[in-house]
Amino acid sequence: MTEIDQTSRVGAAPAVAGHKRALGFLARYGTIFGLGLMIAIFAIISPVAFPTVSNGVNVLNQASLAMIIAGGLTIAVIVGELDLSIGFAASMQGVLVTGLIVHTGLPIPVAIIVVIGVGAFIGLLNGLIVTKARVNSVIATLGMGTIIVGLNFAYSSGVPIVAGVPEAFLQLSLGRFYGIPHNIIVMVIVLGFLWFLVERTSIGQSIQAVGGNPAAARLSGINVDGIKILGFVASGVCAAITGILLAARLGSGTTSAADSYLLTAFAAVFLGSATLRDGEFHIFGTFIGVLIIAVGFNGLAIFGAPTWTQFVFQGAILIVAVGLSSLGRVLSER
Repeated sequence: MTEIDQTSRVGAAPAVAGHKRALGFLARYGTIFGLGLMIAIFAIISPVAFPTVSNGVNVLNQASLAMIIAGGLTIAVIVGELDLSIGFAASMQGVLVTGLIVHTGLPIPVAIIVVIGVGAFIGLLNGLIVTKARVNSVIATLGMGTIIVGLNFAYSSGVPIVAGVPEAFLQLSLGRFYGIPHNIIVMVIVLGFLWFLVERTSIGQSIQAVGGNPAAARLSGINVDGIKILGFVASGVCAAITGILLAARLGSGTTSAADSYLLTAFAAVFLGSATLRDGEFHIFGTFIGVLIIAVGFNGLAIFGAPTWTQFVFQGAILIVAVGLSSLGRVLSER
């Protein structure tokens, strides 16, 4: 090797290292920087309507249900699986809870417990199909979601349940506690519990171990199938909570009310994996991911943008999220 070649290599090394550091910074902090930039731009363009406390509370309130369902999905994704049934399940739970209250006459607390139990059962079925029947989670949960849609229409005949919904049920979502919307309080409780479960308990360590390397986790004595089933159950329960609160917010049980939460949840989860960590899924990251989507939607609404722009924005966010997540994983493996 000539002296010129050696000099060229020495000069290129710092440039390559700098390039890697820049990519690493983008993978870890790009989402937070993007959120801050978006807030700053919206605040400058609309200084009266956007940067207010009331609008901030409104953004959190609007995003709270998406955060709950995305939080449950995060647990399933951490253990290495995908749950495509959550949106359809949340829609059915909203119809079911209103039907049990209005048509069956169950007390509101009993109806809620039953519906959450149904959500856990759906998650259990998903987990058993994936772990015991060895069906790919995408196929299993997509099939389960389709079955849920059929059962939903069979139960409601496709007609929204509106008449007779009691005011006490509506207040579950529309009410406030010392000025704080109930949805935000429930969101904080659910996400706080999920964060504590994953980050501060032995079960959480098992969840992360299974997601990192299932074979090694099994050799270390962890019940891999049980942990995966737990991930699906968490996803199902959070979908049920979301469906209940959405029905209370809308004042009705509608067959497709929560279907769109599927895309929002996945976009948020993958955005979250590109937040502060190198491609790892985590609850706080999911919170940031949903917040980015909610702030974007809120800004577009304030500026009177057409409805179609929200779909374009959310689709673009999903693509960027997966790209940043993949970049983070590649960099963490080098």
